[in-house]
Amino acid sequence: KIKLPKKTARRYPAYELYLYGEGNYAEENKNLLLTGIPVLFLPGNAGSYKQVRSLGSIALRKAEDVDFKYHFNFFSVNFNEELVALYGGSLQRQTKFVHECIKVILKLYKDRDFAPSSVAIVGHSMGGLVARALLTLKNFKPELINLLITQATPHIAPVMPLDKYLTDFYTAVNNHWILKAQDLRNLTTLSVAGGFRDYQVRSGLAFLPRLSQHDSALSVVSSAVPRAWASTDHLSIVWCKELILATIRAFFDLIDENTRQITEDPKKRMSVLNHHFVRHPAKMFEENPEAFTELTGAFMWITVKTSKWTYSVYNDSDGKYFSFPVASHRKSYSHVYCENSMLDTSSWIYGCMNANSSMCLEAADLSWRAELLPTTKVVMLKLQDYPSLSHIVIQVPPAVGNKYTLGCEFFEEDSRTVQLPVTHLFSFGLSSSKILLNSTGLLYNVQLQHFNQIYQAFKIYIESHCQSLKERKPSVYRLHIPWSHEDSIIVAKVPSLAEISAKLHIAQPHNDSSLPELNIYSSPDCQYEVILKTSLPQVLGQIVRFHAGAFPVYIVSNILLTYGGQLSTLRSTGQCSDFSLELVRTAKPYKVEPLISIVVFLQGFNWFREIWESLSLPEVDAAVLSSQDAWFPLVSLILFLFGTGIAYWSGVFFSTSLRLFSSLWLTLIRPTVLQKDKLITPRRLCGMISLALVSWTTCGAFAVLIIYLQYLFKPVHIFVTSVFHFQDSGHSKETSQNSSTHTVKAQSSMDSIPDATESPSNSATIAEAVNSLKMHITILNLFTWIVLLTLPSLIYWLKNLRYNVRLDPDPCRSTAIILVCILEILMNSSTSEVKSSKLLKIAAKVPLPLSVAMLAFGRMHLYRVPHFVTFSLLLHVLCCVV
Repeated sequence: KIKLPKKTARRYPAYELYLYGEGNYAEENKNLLLTGIPVLFLPGNAGSYKQVRSLGSIALRKAEDVDFKYHFNFFSVNFNEELVALYGGSLQRQTKFVHECIKVILKLYKDRDFAPSSVAIVGHSMGGLVARALLTLKNFKPELINLLITQATPHIAPVMPLDKYLTDFYTAVNNHWILKAQDLRNLTTLSVAGGFRDYQVRSGLAFLPRLSQHDSALSVVSSAVPRAWASTDHLSIVWCKELILATIRAFFDLIDENTRQITEDPKKRMSVLNHHFVRHPAKMFEENPEAFTELTGAFMWITVKTSKWTYSVYNDSDGKYFSFPVASHRKSYSHVYCENSMLDTSSWIYGCMNANSSMCLEAADLSWRAELLPTTKVVMLKLQDYPSLSHIVIQVPPAVGNKYTLGCEFFEEDSRTVQLPVTHLFSFGLSSSKILLNSTGLLYNVQLQHFNQIYQAFKIYIESHCQSLKERKPSVYRLHIPWSHEDSIIVAKVPSLAEISAKLHIAQPHNDSSLPELNIYSSPDCQYEVILKTSLPQVLGQIVRFHAGAFPVYIVSNILLTYGGQLSTLRSTGQCSDFSLELVRTAKPYKVEPLISIVVFLQGFNWFREIWESLSLPEVDAAVLSSQDAWFPLVSLILFLFGTGIAYWSGVFFSTSLRLFSSLWLTLIRPTVLQKDKLITPRRLCGMISLALVSWTTCGAFAVLIIYLQYLFKPVHIFVTSVFHFQDSGHSKETSQNSSTHTVKAQSSMDSIPDATESPSNSATIAEAVNSLKMHITILNLFTWIVLLTLPSLIYWLKNLRYNVRLDPDPCRSTAIILVCILEILMNSSTSEVKSSKLLKIAAKVPLPLSVAMLAFGRMHLYRVPHFVTFSLLLHVLCCVV
């Protein structure tokens, strides 16, 4: 643990700074006489500072390999495992603390040789966003950080926008990065996303905002990272060994030999990151590789004149040079492709400029043009780009105890490129697109036409058949997305049936006309059948991946429509309908969706946008999503239907729970008789004031939870007293034999009003109780979602209670005070007061426009949902009074 200045420690009592170490290295650095390169790790939402171990440990092993010529000191910040992805009130505080930590870290190196002037930062999840937010601080010097690597960080928008502080923080950070792009030229940023296994942060959110200058920021998906080629979940991206190795190798390649710190040259930083995270040439990184290389060694020279050549080496003690004259192939072919299954990092392919000699003593090293794949390294050259090239030379070193294969071929691009139109979304997987490739070469490109939207998802089946059963090298299939680094690679035996999931993390930009490709690195003399089908489960998966955060809005919208329907039937018939029946009747998507779609369409016109802005209305969320290409036809309908289903089952759950609790209560306690009470009594007034004080002095979500738990007992009490009252009246009027029948009736009284054979007073009392019961259950259902949406701030407050009794800032304090007052009255109300109200007509009609407004403005701002519900409940309270 690093001792912080007293002022800093007092201001941030919950936060700490640590230096990671192990073994002798840890012992040597206990006195903090540091000589390495500082790297600061920032954990994410509920993340531990101990997660730095993966990076620190592997960096230490690498430093040992180079005899500590260079080494890194890994620091880590303890944010007390705060839920910053769900509560944004502490993000600004974390950012300021990190600024203080950077100053403390740099002071540790003061007066040392090669003292650093900046710190490299690695941020996981929300830690990456906090690192980017440093640049928004007024007194922060941009030169304090020159390298930022983020892991699974949602850069574009919060995953769950549960409070205003969170969305405002995102807006401030992203606006600063776009408007002050020129200030970021000396900062190199790499964002690594986890791919489809990361269910918490979809990779589309982890792509850095598109800046005017593209030379200082890089966004990649782990499935496309060389030597990793795998998707990771949200947590394992921190300790995925392949990614950690790529990161540490990049760190060591970034060191400037003169300063013994990370290089100040932005171009070198980007070339290193491209080398390790985008296209690895299967060579050690060199900043300025030599243009020409001497081909030495007493190797045999063999000239190959055929257009296609394969060669297998096993335990060969002699080295060879294979020379391919290019001039004879230029007229017939456009490209040359070579592959080598020996995965070491040495040079192996060269280009000669001397057209007269079969031997070439000096050549250009074309190995830098190579690309590493899981089982092979490949080079593809366009002959037109190399007009002075006379020969291509392949070097085969002695292979003692090794076995590997090489291959080269000249080909015409058109003959190896085929186009495959993707199936339509509404084919539901019943139709398919097929193509048959009779492989004579080593490479095929299948271009996927009309595949450019995030709602498209396909299953691609590649079946390979070979003429002979001889042992063959595995085939490599790569789905290449040209507009972003999100490729996925599969290695398959030959013959076999392989399956690839084809779906996108980000949609195709409007100014990009390139086509996604399926690259097949094939075996000659094999037949490949490619079958593409729409995958409906994966289409739904894409909808969930991109829009799961909006589910609460659609669920609450459905419940609110049902609530309005119940008030409407209460006004027209005097009876409150059952929740599930009313949900089926009123929760119709055509009541809310068309209006939002019309507004989104009209916002495309300048005159409408000007009117909209003059009214100070916020932008419709669907329009924002549409501009990000994350919104598509029918998605809102599907989400609405999901919401209807969840709302229905939540109603069933509440009704069932009520019966169970009531049965338990009846067996334990003899209830009091139903009696009418005043809405506001001195006792209830005291309760209101007490909870309002709790909200003001501690945490609003805590007061909301208390009133919710209080309210939970109300329907149980009504149900039990109704049953008891009904049973009691049954005993006084009929024989004991018939009273058992009435007990059964009473137990189902929630669903049906007692018949006319009962006395009018008993029937009216119980009917009133049943109406009130149904209304209370719907209000509770609505209120449950408010509690769930405010829960993160409550959890944050409870975790930090030992540091501060009052949550500051509190995203739901004012809402909580209003809700406490509303619910204290509502829980003691009955439908009899509401029926006679002059405001009932308005209260019954308001939920529909509120549902529309909720879907229009709440999808990307979940914290607005409680406001709409609160307004509707406030009207209900006024109905009880007026």
